[in-house]
Parts: sequence; C-alpha cells; structure tokens
Amino acid sequence: MSTSTAASGTGPSADATPLSLCAREPHVPADRLVAEMVPPPRFDAVRFSTYIPDPNQPSQSEAVRVLDGFATGLGGAHASGAGRRRWFSRKPEARPAGPRGVYLDGGYGVGKTHLLASLWHATPAEPTLKAFGTFVELTNLVGALGFQQTVKTLSGHRLLCIDEFELDDPGDTVLVSTLLGKLVEAGVALAATSNTLPGKLGEGRFASADFLREIQGLSAHFRALRIDGEDYRHRGLPEAPAPFSDEQVTKAAYATEGAALDDFPRLLAHLARVHPSRYGALTDGLKAVCLTDVGPVPDQSTALRLVVLADRLYDREVPVLASGSPFDQLFSEEMLKGGYRKKYFRAISRLTALARDAKPLLES
Repeated sequence: MSTSTAASGTGPSADATPLSLCAREPHVPADRLVAEMVPPPRFDAVRFSTYIPDPNQPSQSEAVRVLDGFATGLGGAHASGAGRRRWFSRKPEARPAGPRGVYLDGGYGVGKTHLLASLWHATPAEPTLKAFGTFVELTNLVGALGFQQTVKTLSGHRLLCIDEFELDDPGDTVLVSTLLGKLVEAGVALAATSNTLPGKLGEGRFASADFLREIQGLSAHFRALRIDGEDYRHRGLPEAPAPFSDEQVTKAAYATEGAALDDFPRLLAHLARVHPSRYGALTDGLKAVCLTDVGPVPDQSTALRLVVLADRLYDREVPVLASGSPFDQLFSEEMLKGGYRKKYFRAISRLTALARDAKPLLES
C-alpha cells in the first residue's frame, strides 16, 4: 500500500500533499480478516438504547424488543467452544429453545445495520466469541482460509452477524448457505440483513421470501423481522449540498491532513483492479475523500463496485467532498429501476450523508 504522507508538520497545511486512493493496492492478510470481524467505527458505539424508532412505525420498536430478547437468550449458551461437541460426554449439549437466527427485513435507511451491530454488542460474550461482517467479507474469509478452516474458526463463536447478505450471486449464496449450515450444527447463532435479488421489481424493499428460499434448509432456523420506515439518514435534514468546484475540492484536500484527492473517472478504473473485499483497507487512515469530476457511472459492474466503496466509507465515517454531478445523478434511470436498485439508493443515501459531513472541510 502507498504510505505517502502529508508534507512536514503535524497539523493541516496549505502545502500538504493529499493522499490518493488510486495509489493504493492493499493486501489484507487472513489474520486481519478474522480480527476485523467486528462492527465498523460508525457502529462501534451503537446500542439498542441509541436506536430511535419512528413513532409512526411500530415494527421498529418491536424489532428492538425481539432482538434484545434474542441477545439475552444467547447468554445461556456455552461460553467457550460455543456448540462444539464434548467428545467424552454421553449426552449432547442442550441448545437454547427457539430460532437460532434472525433476519432483519426492510428498506435502506431504516437502521438494519444499527440494529445488527446493537445485537452484536448486546450478546453476552467476549468479542473473540462473536463475529460481525458483510457478506463480501465473509466470502473473502472463506477464500483466504479455505472452507474447512473457516468452519473451524467460526464454530467456536456464540454469534455471527452478516450484513448485506448478497442474494445476486448463486455460487456465493450456496457457499455461504452451506457454511451457515455447518455453523448452526455447531450451535452458532446467526443474524443477517440482505439485498434484493436482481430482477425483483415490485416493491423492491423487502426480501425475506428471497432470503429464506436462497438459504435453503436453514429457513426453519430464522425468524424474519420486518422493519418498515423511511430513510432515517435524511429524516428532517436539509437537502444535500450541491457539488463544489474543482478548485474548492482541490484546495480543501491540500488543507486537510489525511485527505485523499482523486479524479472520479480514474478512481472508478482503479476500483476494477482492487477486489471489493479490500475496499475497507483501501480507506485506511483517511480523514476525508475529495473527488473531482464526479459523473454518471458508465456500466453496472462499475456501479456495483462504487456501491461497495460507498458502504466502506460510510462505515468508517469518512466524509466525501466532490465536484461535478450530484450524487443522485450517479446511476442511470435504467439502473434505478433494475434489480440492483436497492443497492444504488442505499449508496446515494450514504454518499449524501457523507457529503453533509464534508462541508466543514471548506470552512476550515
């Protein structure tokens, strides 16, 4: 990875040289993949008590109640070797009654990740006995460790939380479904959110039927919690800031220590050379991302890579300052009506929130 730093001095400087995402090609070792299976910085301090249910959406309060009870129930599970068979005991260990998994079913911006991370925090177990990651991160762990070693590594956990379960890749879905089956046999509790299958038009917001079908024999282990509501990220907030000029963005990048400055088309090309599972590492140490010449993405493959980058920037609370087109013009009308539209709307929502976070960069 590029280790270029700002020019001499420890504070912001008009002479500082910005970093560049395009100069980074991170390698992520397997032990880091396992160690980082915890809620990302944005969700490190969230709890059920910090989730603010919409009073007009009773399903949100109900989800908190059910998940809190689910976490409490996990307290009775074995504290070590969670679910591993005791080879010298004659009787199998007792397992907690009720579903061993919960699935959070709702549109973007209703707080599913907040609730999933809150469940992780509320589960009474040491951090090393519970894991939290996206579907992409989980499949990359299998790629790095191998299937059997991944099963062995995660079988000792009390809980596995999977955010953004991908239903659009049949091969990966079968792989992870098989992995989860092994973990359920080992007594690991599961929790997940997911994305809509491609081609599923209709409402495009809820995917529990798709999820339960795709995980095949695991359906009986999951209780689906439907969470209705509007995008909380923009509830009662002013409109997103309009894009700034190239000059403003560049000046802010040079004045902000730890900021990256990249040309948007060049960044999109670079993302094609870095596996999406490494996009988190791509943003290591960044205090801001400054982008010039933002415009509509050219194709669906590029758009889906940008969605993953937007998720990682949002997770890590990295503000985004941009010139060019506004973020709600990134994706074509055809994309926003297609099977991946849930992902695109989530990306627009998150990038808009990060654009609001970036306004102080200009003021400084």
